[in-house]
Amino acid sequence: MSLRVVFMGTPDFAVPTLSEIVGQGHEVVAVYTRPPAAAGRGMELKPSPVHKMAERFGLPVFTPKTLRTDDAADIFRSHEADVAVVVAYGMLLPKAILDAPELGCLNLHASLLPRWRGAAPIQRAIMAGDAETGVAVMKMEEGLDTGPVAMVERVAITPEMNAGELHDKLMGLGADLMVRALAALSRGGLNFTPQPEQGVTYAHKLKNDDSRIDWAKPAQAVHDHIRGLSPFPGAFFTADFGKGEERVKVLRARIDEGSGAPGILLDPGGIVACGEGALRLLQVQRAGKAPMNADDFLRGVRIEAGMSFA
Repeated sequence: MSLRVVFMGTPDFAVPTLSEIVGQGHEVVAVYTRPPAAAGRGMELKPSPVHKMAERFGLPVFTPKTLRTDDAADIFRSHEADVAVVVAYGMLLPKAILDAPELGCLNLHASLLPRWRGAAPIQRAIMAGDAETGVAVMKMEEGLDTGPVAMVERVAITPEMNAGELHDKLMGLGADLMVRALAALSRGGLNFTPQPEQGVTYAHKLKNDDSRIDWAKPAQAVHDHIRGLSPFPGAFFTADFGKGEERVKVLRARIDEGSGAPGILLDPGGIVACGEGALRLLQVQRAGKAPMNADDFLRGVRIEAGMSFA
């Protein structure tokens, strides 16, 4: 049985789920997404990835700046949706919205709840060195990712996997999981289990300070930090290569042998000492430049063993 669905999402991560819901024959009566944002050199207003996909399907798009008004609630109720599907929408839903669909609001969250509730679960899982994560379909409540969970898919985080690779894997799995959840919901067979009280962690939104590499940490922790922020926003260090201090992002590295004061370049091949052990740089990106092989970068700058990366 097809359902009347309001879809709410914004970034690339949400696009496959919208496509799958449409492809499965559900009636998407409205798509909610964040308002167009200024981007690029000209600061031109650009619609979100979900906005663009909704227009391709010919679906009505709503971009309210807030849902916390009577008018917003009235408009939402007017869609007469059976269910709302929320995937990385970017706004908390007030009670009036949560209560509007007859079958509630389902959220696709990129973690194994209750671990990594919040804004940046993919990055935080890798940065913490987790060996696995996943996607979960939960029924939304007023709390932040606190609702009961219906379905979960687990994914191993391999030792070299970065946030971009994990994002893409979870994006596809999540779309499949949500349409399976909707199929079960349409049959009256979607069952929910409250989240356990133990094991709650929060994936706080990434800030600029989170991106600076702390070479005083063990090599494994630095490696996980780099993987968790690659390719965006990118973990960085600063150094002077002869033209003043500049910022360099590290997009890929590997654990290597060596020891020394944290942040010291142990050899011109790009091995940097950490608090315990060392890392070899593999791929970097200078400000305003494209990503490049670390060997090419190191050949093109004034560098010698013993210089310091901060």
